[in-house]
Amino acid sequence: MSCYEIEALRLGLMNVLGVGDRHAREHAEKDLEGHLEGPIEALSEAETLAEIERHLDAALVDLEEEVATMNEDDPEYDYTRGRLLAVRDAERAVHRLTAQGESVFDGLEDAHDLLHETFPEE
Repeated sequence: MSCYEIEALRLGLMNVLGVGDRHAREHAEKDLEGHLEGPIEALSEAETLAEIERHLDAALVDLEEEVATMNEDDPEYDYTRGRLLAVRDAERAVHRLTAQGESVFDGLEDAHDLLHETFPEE
């Protein structure tokens, strides 16, 4: 059993954040063998937080659909529902990361403006 959405998200975040952990990348790629298509593939190749958010949302829709069509007696049902919860939690974490990045960006603009107010150019 594997959580393809989480492994693909880890790869996408490695791209965005510039994480060069070769072992982690190889492990995630191995877990995703045979499953790199659609939103999972796009998520693993994402290069921006906006792409990650978009592809993670698409992967989440697919996973929700998978859970909705499963029989509750299926031995994989509980695990798949657990995956759904984990991916929803990951989605919230990515939204927080994006909001924090935007806050840093806005803070730099404020610092720049304050610097020019304090030391006006003549």
